[in-house]
Amino acid sequence: MLIREVKRAVEALGLRGQSVLVAVSGGIDSNVLAHAMLEITREVTLNLSIGHVNHGLRGAESEADQASVFALAEKLRVPAFSRRVDPERLREGCSSRARPTLQEAARTLRYRALREMAVEAGCGHVATAHNANDQAETVLLRVFRGSGPDGLGGIPERSADGVVVRPLLRVSRSEIEAYAQQRGIGWREDRSNRSTAYARNRLRLRWLPGLTGDFNDQLLMAVGNLAEAQRRDSEWIGALVEREAALRFTPEGCWLRTRAENWRELPEALARRLARWGLRRCGGERDATRVHLERMVGFLRSGRAGARLELPGGARLECDREGFRLGPIEPLAAVEPAGRGGCR
Repeated sequence: MLIREVKRAVEALGLRGQSVLVAVSGGIDSNVLAHAMLEITREVTLNLSIGHVNHGLRGAESEADQASVFALAEKLRVPAFSRRVDPERLREGCSSRARPTLQEAARTLRYRALREMAVEAGCGHVATAHNANDQAETVLLRVFRGSGPDGLGGIPERSADGVVVRPLLRVSRSEIEAYAQQRGIGWREDRSNRSTAYARNRLRLRWLPGLTGDFNDQLLMAVGNLAEAQRRDSEWIGALVEREAALRFTPEGCWLRTRAENWRELPEALARRLARWGLRRCGGERDATRVHLERMVGFLRSGRAGARLELPGGARLECDREGFRLGPIEPLAAVEPAGRGGCR
């Protein structure tokens, strides 16, 4: 089942005949992905390399992770590359509002390092080991935290530019464990993955087993199907939002200007998406909630000259005689959303 799905994903993602850097941390998910990708090269032409990012967050254990990845690459007879990153350094010198969490910083640097290694290895793609359990955890966490419709799209099978791909996204962790057992694949455990200090771990260890066992044994597939359907809808709606935003907003330095007319006539859903679009351009989307978007829409529909609205991320919406201006009070560092850390 796992090999069949990886083969299907490789074809669907257009990887046949391509050079792919497999991101390997030393954990079970990525070790299995490396073995599976190599196994399908018997039928599908692929040029594989392995890339490892050492975050240096677990001292000797991080060094042991890296050593195990190089040993795996030697065993599989594929080239291996590594990068060391320092997430703490990325957090230095930022205001408390703009400072990324440690996980956010690690994720930003991890993907940057993987892309650098892909270039060094001559690879056009980076394959990561996100699987069906990761997808369900991501979507459910967003539901619990009050996500809007776009958040239900979860983890995409490929990045916007097509470089990062996820061939295991429809494969469950139980299938991964079965594959590892059948082929005698070893891996390293990251102790932080068992810590209930993290919401994702609590969901994985305490809640998902009950949901899948007592409520719906097809939960992973159901959530995965929901995420895929929502992501397709969001892609279509996103194109409409981009087109409308191009008509409504014009750049003014590091700010955006929009006319005051016709905001009352816009459908509520479109108005909120345009408000989020503007915040994203100004670096204020990270902490924006539904309430902030509702306030923005209300302001755009009824704001009077001289009024202003303070927004997350140090952004501000102002009304003057010419319409509205949206922009950052001071430049902010862009930070990617947090992803799952530890061995995969």
